[in-house]
Formats: sequence, C-alpha cells, structure tokens
Amino acid sequence: MKNTHRPSGRPDVMKVLADARPGELDPSRLVDPVRQREDLARIVAGETDGRAARFLAPRRRSGFRPLGAVALAAVAASVVVVSTLDSQGPADRTAAQPPSSAAAPSDGAGPGAGEDLRVDGHFELLSAARKAESSASEGTYWQTTTRSEHLEVTEAKGQVFAVRSTSTDEWSVGVRPGTASLMVSGLESATGPRTAADTARWHAAGSPRTVEVGIGKAAGTGKIMFTMGTGRGPMVMRTNVDDKIYAVGPNNVTYKDLRALPSTSGALSRYLERLHAQDNGADTGAGNRSAWMLRQAANLVTMPVKPGVRAAAYRVMADLPGVRVTGRVTDPLGRAGVGVDFPVSYRTPLGTTRERLVVDPSTGAMLSDEVVLLEPSAQARTAGLGAGTTVNYSATTRMSWGERQITVPKNARS
Repeated sequence: MKNTHRPSGRPDVMKVLADARPGELDPSRLVDPVRQREDLARIVAGETDGRAARFLAPRRRSGFRPLGAVALAAVAASVVVVSTLDSQGPADRTAAQPPSSAAAPSDGAGPGAGEDLRVDGHFELLSAARKAESSASEGTYWQTTTRSEHLEVTEAKGQVFAVRSTSTDEWSVGVRPGTASLMVSGLESATGPRTAADTARWHAAGSPRTVEVGIGKAAGTGKIMFTMGTGRGPMVMRTNVDDKIYAVGPNNVTYKDLRALPSTSGALSRYLERLHAQDNGADTGAGNRSAWMLRQAANLVTMPVKPGVRAAAYRVMADLPGVRVTGRVTDPLGRAGVGVDFPVSYRTPLGTTRERLVVDPSTGAMLSDEVVLLEPSAQARTAGLGAGTTVNYSATTRMSWGERQITVPKNARS
C-alpha cells in the first residue's frame, strides 16, 4: 500500500541506507551477518550512549585559529601549528571551541541531553554522505570563504548591552608542489551593539569607544577590551609549514597524507580512534571521545580529502554515541540543513552553551559551525539573550577547488 503520510521531498529510507551503507557493513563482506543486522538496527534506532553525560574538555591546541570552511575557533585542530594570532585560550572567552581544562563542563544540560537521534535527521546526514561522494575531487588550491559573528555582553555606567563582532575570512590552501597556503582574515570586520535596544543602552552609557568584557580564566576572572567600529583592516598569514598544510588530531599532515586517508567509515573511525589514543592531552570518557571524534570528522569534511573520505567522515559522525541529529534547522544565514549537536555542553560567562554543526543533506556541504545558548546567565538575560540565541558562528559561503591563489588586499597586515 502506498504510504500517503510520507513527507514530500524526504529521501527514501531504504535507498539512503543502501547508498550510504559503509563497505564494512556489506553483507557479502561481513563475517557475522547477525551482528551486521544488529548494527543496522542500532543505526536506524539512533542508539546513544548515556555515559556521554559528562565531558572533560581536551587540552588547548595552537593559539592560531583557522578561519576556513567551518572554522569557528573550534576548528583550530585543522590547521598546522602557528602561534601568532589570537593567543587567548578557549577558556578565556565565550568561544566556539571546547574550553581549556580550566572551564567547568556541564552535566548534559539543555534540550536534547541524553535523547536518542531523530531518525529522519539521521537519514539526512547519511544522505549528505552520499552527496559528498560526487563532489569535485582535486585541484590546485582548496579555498573557503566564511562569515563569522561573535557575541559578548558588557556593562558600562550601569547599562548592560550585547556587542557583536563580525568579519569575513578567506583561506586558500595550496596542495601542489611550490604552492603556498594563505589566509586573509578580518575582511569587513566591525564591532558594535547587537540590536537597536543595545544601541540605545550604549548611547545611554556615553557611547564608549572601548568596552570591557568579562572572561573566564584558570586563575579566576579577567577583562578584555573591545573597540567599537570598523576593524583595523585585514590580516594575511601564510599557514603552511613546508609541505604540512593541516593538522589531523595531534599530527601535522601533508596533502599526500590527506589523500591516503581511508574511505570507509569503519577504517576511518579506527584511524581517528588511534589518533585519540595518541593525543595524550585528550581526556578519556565516552562523552569526550565522541566530541573529539565528531570534531575531527567535521574537520575532515572541510579539508581537501577525496570525496569518499568526506562521505566516510559524515558516516562516522552519524554513528557516534551521544551525538544528536536534530533534524531540519536553519543556519545563521537562513539556509536550511540538518543539525548535528555535540554530546556535551559548556558553562561560559554567557551561560550554558552547546556547539552545533549544520549540514546541507542535498549537497553534502558543511554550512556552519555555531554555538547556541541553552541557558543564559543573568547578565546575558538582561542584555536580551535568551535560550536558543546563537552566540558564535562561522558560516561557510564557499568551499571549493580553485586554480589561482586568492588576491591579498593592498591594505592587509602581516
């Protein structure tokens, strides 16, 4: 009988499962067909691991923050070790990456904590894997453009208001011999009040040129200063070290290394598990392991890997314990996608937050990496930030191969 209740436009469940099925689950290759059926049933049911309720954050990486692809500061693991930009650690401000060990983890607070995967969203993530397999496979420069925004709350002369900083960044990674990798960050950068109400409070405080923002640090609390208005201009930086162009887990890697990564989800998962064990600073525990694996898999999606590896990375993401696929959501630029929530949350000066990835299942593209406020602090609430507010995001507007290096603006600082 025809199912007249199936939503229009949804992928056919059995076709998606068949198309996205990892090679290691192929019945013709599986040693134990009973286990294979059990695994498939578990994927469909969206089984999660309740032990992922607590999370001990991984150690701080390089001080350099890559700004390509889905690069909020959380993607700092996806660039080679350069330490001349943004020396603040993850716990020093409300940032998108997991905080340093000084930041206090939350006990799975917020909507969705401990819940199973939504099956429809899970299928769509697998559909993204299938689409990723057909993407262009190689070129000379792997190039990304991202639009990012960061929110803070400040107080001046008794007025509490929210401040947002925005910028556009371009990253061009050369993969051929003799090519360089360049990042131009801070394009069209500006800092100002978030809303009209915030503007009114800023004016009531005397329209200060600089504002102080509280930060959390290992030694307690501190302050940093933000300058209102347009930024100082873009900055250019070379991001490769010889032939090393990215970091995967704790290791800097070459383009050849990336092209040699396994293209089945089982083999890729085992590869990442070995890196997790190798990463002496990565804390143990089910929640942390899933968060670490999810971050690394998401990083791989944004790198110049083979299409099969990008697809395998999506499949790894879909099958991680504790990771919640939230179904259809809208990213900060208004684009529809499927949300992938990290299995942990963090307490920050703005309140309890959780990181989310937004993926377009129709193209296999990573749309954005964002941090959503689950429970605002008293100060954040006073400034009008409620639950569900996106306090950080980096939205990808371009991720593709190019044959020419990006143009560096004449006013760029190095």
